[in-house]
Amino acid sequence: MSTAERVNHQEISDNYVLQRSIAAYVQAAQLVQGNVLEIGTGSGYGIDYIAPHCEKFVTIDKFKSTIDFSQYKNVEFIQQQVPPLPFKDNTFDFVVSFQVIEHIKDDHRFVKEIHRVLKPKGKCIITTPNILTTLTRNPWHIREYTKEQLHQLFNQYFSKVQMLGVFGNDKVMKYYEHNKQSVQKLLKWDILDLQHRLPRWALQIPYDILNRWNRKKLLRENPLTKDITVNDFFIKSVDDSALDLFCIAEK
Repeated sequence: MSTAERVNHQEISDNYVLQRSIAAYVQAAQLVQGNVLEIGTGSGYGIDYIAPHCEKFVTIDKFKSTIDFSQYKNVEFIQQQVPPLPFKDNTFDFVVSFQVIEHIKDDHRFVKEIHRVLKPKGKCIITTPNILTTLTRNPWHIREYTKEQLHQLFNQYFSKVQMLGVFGNDKVMKYYEHNKQSVQKLLKWDILDLQHRLPRWALQIPYDILNRWNRKKLLRENPLTKDITVNDFFIKSVDDSALDLFCIAEK
């Protein structure tokens, strides 16, 4: 599936989003062990971060993958839309799912399924955009969360919930502000506030075209686009300025 929603690690204009996403995998790699499930394979850039730390790594996505999984000894790919999850109860030590829950229609069922397939004391690690720092409505997302909303959702099903956030250093925030200004210029043309009035399906293709155009524009105008690395992001206790919410929940 070719869309700006699925980060392309070969597209330089996607570098900011890619490095921001990799930061979650780097953090998760320090925590996971045993049998690990990833919900949302995407373009597969996270496999090399997580798989070396697992006995077995199962990654699932609703779209067919072009990755050659035979190169990995402990990785299995399953193509299926979720929820539900095609696994028995108490199967995994960890479940990771990055930038996925905002796409799931029934987020309560999604969380309950994660809880079901985790072993007792197993943990899930979830990231999702912080709605308070999102620059515009994203019609590919069914919903976005505040830190309180995400905590409340997981707290209904898990015994312990830790809320962290993904943040950026000065270099990242300079890019973020440049991006914000560029998006605000585009939104001035939306005098009828169609981004909030139209249904999601009607906005997805226009949004994707403008999103891709804007990223390429930023690449031309701002050298930070390609200079940002995963080391420019960090994870700490969450506050309203976090770029992404980073939730760790224990069964």
